Amino acid sequence: MSRPPSTRIAAATALVTVLAVSGCSAEAAGDGGRQKIDFGYIADYNQAGLLAIAEKRGLWAEHGIDASYKVFTDGPTQITALGAGNLDFGTIGPGATWLPASGKATVVAVNQLGRADHVVALPGKGIRTVADLRGRKVAVPEGTSGEMILTLALEKAGLSKKDITIVPMAPPTAVSALASRQVDAAALWYPLLSTVDKRVPGLVDLAESADFEDEFVFPSSIVAAPATVKERPELVTEVDQVLQKANDFRHTNRDESVSITASFLRLDEEAVAADARNTRSLSTSDLVRKTQDGTVGRWFGALQRFFTSTGKLDRTAPVEEFYAGDLYAEAAGAR
Repeated sequence: MSRPPSTRIAAATALVTVLAVSGCSAEAAGDGGRQKIDFGYIADYNQAGLLAIAEKRGLWAEHGIDASYKVFTDGPTQITALGAGNLDFGTIGPGATWLPASGKATVVAVNQLGRADHVVALPGKGIRTVADLRGRKVAVPEGTSGEMILTLALEKAGLSKKDITIVPMAPPTAVSALASRQVDAAALWYPLLSTVDKRVPGLVDLAESADFEDEFVFPSSIVAAPATVKERPELVTEVDQVLQKANDFRHTNRDESVSITASFLRLDEEAVAADARNTRSLSTSDLVRKTQDGTVGRWFGALQRFFTSTGKLDRTAPVEEFYAGDLYAEAAGAR
């Protein structure tokens, strides 16, 4: 099984560029009947943890799968790669959920709930509240949870995007722009913001995911191309079972999962542990129960209503159109 690439931002950006121009080719079956898949991920505890555990514990081999990994800096880029046939599965945050809801991908599993998104401002700029962002330059990666948290924060403060100067940037570029003081504020997530913290101590925290938990939860998800789910449901079931085993290990072995993920990402364990504190894991049985009782549907429904209000979606869709919850529940029952 291939080892993950370096997770430094520069390397991540380079890999995305290589993917865009060269692509990759998934195979239904490899040597000895083993299925080969390419799995995209974002290089943090939330998005990479299940893959790290699956590799370390040999879960892919148990299910006759050879998995290779490709690092990305955001969810929308992975969904583009899915659509181009350059990726089989990927990981996205809540801010990219509008893409599955619009038919660009299918959610095959809910990962966990995140609390990592923040709107922050540089110190010494006279920005103490979201209202103080009026007329300021704010870096934000479009189509991500960063854009989502910024929109929610502005609305709560009685502002809109027209009241600020939005500077659309890829996540690594936004980090650099904020750290070099080219913008006044940014809407990003940890652990990316940890890089800025080291260079610019005293960032002013204006808003965060936890501020909106009464109305929204922030689920990250595993996605596949809709055609994969329709034409190869048996593969999706096997992948779901691997993810479910990894998920239950992560849920009950937090410290060890941090250590495994840090090794997979080649990052400092303390930094990954800090990143893990921005997440809330759920057991597989809980996720199945929440799928069947409509809780997950309500999570995705609330996100869709938000995306229609911001113009990302033209309409809301029945959750079962883009979340293969039946396959997820069947996979759990067959384990």
